[in-house]
Amino acid sequence: MALLKVKFNQKKRVKLAQGLWLMNWFSVLAGILVFSMGLFLKVELRKRSEVMDNSESHFVPNSLILMGILSCAFNGFAGKICYDSLDPTKFAKWKPLLKPYLALCFLFNILLFFVALICFLTRGSLDSTLAQGLKNGMKFYRDTDTPGRCFMKKTIDMLQIEFKCCGNNGFKDWFEIQWISNRYLDFSSKEVKDRIKSNVDGRYLVDGVPFSCCNPSSPRPCIQYQVTNNSAHYSYDYQTEELNLWRRGCREALLHYYSSMMSSMGAVVLLVWLFEMSVMVGLRLLHTSLESIANPEDPECESEGWILENNLKDTLKSALESLKKIGKFNQVEAGAEGAEGEEGGKTPAITTVS
Repeated sequence: MALLKVKFNQKKRVKLAQGLWLMNWFSVLAGILVFSMGLFLKVELRKRSEVMDNSESHFVPNSLILMGILSCAFNGFAGKICYDSLDPTKFAKWKPLLKPYLALCFLFNILLFFVALICFLTRGSLDSTLAQGLKNGMKFYRDTDTPGRCFMKKTIDMLQIEFKCCGNNGFKDWFEIQWISNRYLDFSSKEVKDRIKSNVDGRYLVDGVPFSCCNPSSPRPCIQYQVTNNSAHYSYDYQTEELNLWRRGCREALLHYYSSMMSSMGAVVLLVWLFEMSVMVGLRLLHTSLESIANPEDPECESEGWILENNLKDTLKSALESLKKIGKFNQVEAGAEGAEGEEGGKTPAITTVS
């Protein structure tokens, strides 16, 4: 028994073809939207590529761009088929291509669904990418005279100001690295010498943070240096008082920014996928309803359209049998080739009689 069998007359077939033509062009616009989202996300990721450890995060925007291009191509082609289906003479040239085209559409929709899931599930890989990238970026903050790293200070400062964050996981991350360049240190000063000697790696570590960590909304002037020294500031206790520094780490801020963006894009792609699935189902009904016309010379006659010629169980069973036949055919061919090779390698025995 066919799955989702529907009866059609000429009027219904025309309406279905016209509706699908319109839906396919809406799908082209949806493909342009998916392409645009991928392009926008790629630009946003490239803006902060200096604080990202690798390029794995570009898999999502590249996938969206590819799916957008394929969507435009597939739906533009389907729109032409639906338009030509109104004319039997024009539709005849598309008949041999419809089955392989629908198979490609099915694969495309699987990929589109996979991309939508990736948009929701990419948070974990993005988290590790940002954590390591920010850690490395903070190490290079002081290298303003090193080629290739001279803009890192500006990048980190602008990042902390824009996203209202400080450090990787928090402001205390700055205490563990030397973020002040050696060119601005007075090595004749006893304080500088003592700090460098007290550190195993010979780094100048301070309990201070860059200016970009300061919260401009705080009524108190920013306590940027000696953050953990209560006696260095009047009426101050860093453990109980709310500091006028950004509390949130930049990893958390960027992760929230990108993951919420990708989740929104995933929801849009999921809606596009549902729309694409409905278009594919409609195209299959149109295809089968036109093929099952009993008398092609009489376009007014009724016909039947279906999604699957048999039910789902029988269809899967026949598909598995077809795959098994292909496998057995390949094994027979391989066995025949091996037998031919063995026969070719044999040499006839020659006996001589003296």
